[in-house]
Amino acid sequence: MVGLLNDENKRYDFLLVFDVKDGNPNGDPDAGNLPRVDSETNEGLVTDVALKRKIRNYVHLTKSGENRFDIYVKNRGILSQEQAKAYEALGLENVEKPAATVVKDAREWMCNQYYDTRMFGAVMSGKKYNAGQVKGPIQLTFARSVDPIMPLDMTITRVALTNANDGQKEETEDGGVEAKHGTFGRKAYVPYGLYVAYGYYTPSFAKQTGVQSEDLEVFWKALINMWDLDRSAARGQMATRALYVFEHDSEYGNAPAHVLFDKISITKKPEVLVTRKFSDYDINIKSFDIDGIKMHNLVDY
Repeated sequence: MVGLLNDENKRYDFLLVFDVKDGNPNGDPDAGNLPRVDSETNEGLVTDVALKRKIRNYVHLTKSGENRFDIYVKNRGILSQEQAKAYEALGLENVEKPAATVVKDAREWMCNQYYDTRMFGAVMSGKKYNAGQVKGPIQLTFARSVDPIMPLDMTITRVALTNANDGQKEETEDGGVEAKHGTFGRKAYVPYGLYVAYGYYTPSFAKQTGVQSEDLEVFWKALINMWDLDRSAARGQMATRALYVFEHDSEYGNAPAHVLFDKISITKKPEVLVTRKFSDYDINIKSFDIDGIKMHNLVDY
């Protein structure tokens, strides 16, 4: 099915459903790294930036070394060094104030070389190695939990210490020093949360960045498999549960995205008091007959 949704000249709107159990899907550094929440509804949030990070990590792991699939925004990467590669490839290393044509050439090179620049866009302007700005064809929203979540954190201990003078100490029989007690830490988590994010693919922007059919195939695969290749004890159990893609026959779309998204509703089963697994929810899809639109669920297991 993934291979059928690779026409870069069609519009796609999609809905991603994923869950987390006993983990922190996206910590908030302003709140002691507790899971992000809507302060009024207590619904959980995962930022679009966090989702794109997982996609980038998937592409970097699965397509590393392949032409056109490098990643511009790498973990701990230096962006200006990546932009410098464009000027080096174009033989323009010593250009201090590049003309508009040079910036355009550098921007095209970056789009061709870096998958995330081509798909998500990037701001690559600067005093040195200016490569302009790119608006990508893929746009993602925040993910929001279907129901309010319960952000928790628990105390954890470590029996070993980093330094001999950490914590309380006592002398050993041979005159040395050892820790009397271990150190304490905190671990934030959500007992369970089912999240929904929305996304859009705009072909007119894809033409500007040079998107090809393989780029779309890799993107759908990343959304399905990104949690499995980027496991972390802090994130607990995370999995993509559904990926609904609305395929339009035309470049400009055959219906507004919100009309399509409203056809899918996710609700807690009436007999369930507290949700702790995906099967505690029902996904209902309203029938619709809109010319030029097909709906696909890319997660069929």
